[in-house]
Amino acid sequence: MRKYFFETYGCQMNTAESAALILAARERNWQEAENAEDADLVLINTCSVRITAEQRVEGRLAHYKSFKKKKAFCLVVAGCMAERIGEKLKNDNSHIDYIIGTQARSVFPLILEALENNVNYTESEQKPLFSFSDIHHDESGENPYKSFVPIMQGCDNYCSYCIVPYVRGREISRSPQSILNEIKMVAAKGVREITLLGQNVNSYKSGIMDFPRLLESIAESIESGEAGGLKWIRFLSSHPKDFSDSLIEVIKKYSCFCRHIHLCVQHGSNKILSAMNRRYSREQYLELVKKLRYALPELSLSTDILVGFPGETEDDLEDTLNLMEEVKYLYSFMYHFNPREGTAAYKLPHRVDEEVKKARLSRVISLQQKHTIEIMQSRLGKEILVLVEGISRKNADELIGRTERDETVVFPGKSSFMGSFGSLCLSSLKGNTFRAESIKII
Repeated sequence: MRKYFFETYGCQMNTAESAALILAARERNWQEAENAEDADLVLINTCSVRITAEQRVEGRLAHYKSFKKKKAFCLVVAGCMAERIGEKLKNDNSHIDYIIGTQARSVFPLILEALENNVNYTESEQKPLFSFSDIHHDESGENPYKSFVPIMQGCDNYCSYCIVPYVRGREISRSPQSILNEIKMVAAKGVREITLLGQNVNSYKSGIMDFPRLLESIAESIESGEAGGLKWIRFLSSHPKDFSDSLIEVIKKYSCFCRHIHLCVQHGSNKILSAMNRRYSREQYLELVKKLRYALPELSLSTDILVGFPGETEDDLEDTLNLMEEVKYLYSFMYHFNPREGTAAYKLPHRVDEEVKKARLSRVISLQQKHTIEIMQSRLGKEILVLVEGISRKNADELIGRTERDETVVFPGKSSFMGSFGSLCLSSLKGNTFRAESIKII
């Protein structure tokens, strides 16, 4: 029996797409290898959002070049890095057998077939068109009770710092029926929570079906019982400019939508937001936060913050810190600008010195840590609902659960509780993890 081994880097979309490729391999009776050394095929699903992600892949390629001298196997590089610099990768790394860009995942079964027949797969001169897989859920994965469901691909925003539109292409929305079919399929497999995915998820549009209407149709399928035991829905990542009042009303109307939203701000300065081509102002963003908090008082927010963009001054950084003080995010993904070749910001003048970027990032991280602790301490004593996700890696007698506000809780319990919802009291806090003394399964 032939075996595969996958390495996946980057975003949740890459995780979902790797799961779809794994299912394609299993349909052809391939088996997952415990490690790369035992595999007949190794696939690296890559990320290009930051240069550090690409550097990590380059390190893995060097490792596999050495390993190929000891054993024959097929090495496939897939994903955003493959789309961005696939030809260069192949030229610089003769040990790579196949390159699969973001638009070409449909060729993967053909590669598997060629390997099964001990022949080389020959690429067609016609470039393959992007297509969504029917299902993206790996039942043998770390959390079989949660699943990612891609609903759209690509991005039309062209933020000046971002490589995504160049490696993912223009926006393509999946058909509503296909999305609903996948949700029913994963629910039948015991999934209790789904996360709808898109590079710009709330710009979804298929015919007359926009994102709020899609959410409403999903919520109604859950309430009618068509989606089995599925209870919670999340979505990533939402762009502030596309977060409509009707979307807020739908989230408010249905309890299946988790009270957590990742709302990317990137910066607090109007000057920098304009240079980033974010297409909203600081004031518009704060007004949106105000609407969300009014409609959903129990809501938690997270965000992305990018510091050190070309032309950023100390005053601009202060605008970001002040915005953080006003919003108070539960957590943030914080990073400093690194230029991505091919983006509009790559050639911008007035680059911020590396040491200055690091110092500014440190200030942002410190403030976020302060806010996280303050918010979590204010939650102590609350009775909340969690989805039991798994067994604690530190203590086999303890379980890990997640709240709808995207908080982690550790508590004693039996492995039979996994995949269930339960109520508990947040009794104490260790780092960024809550603890509870007991759980009541419901």
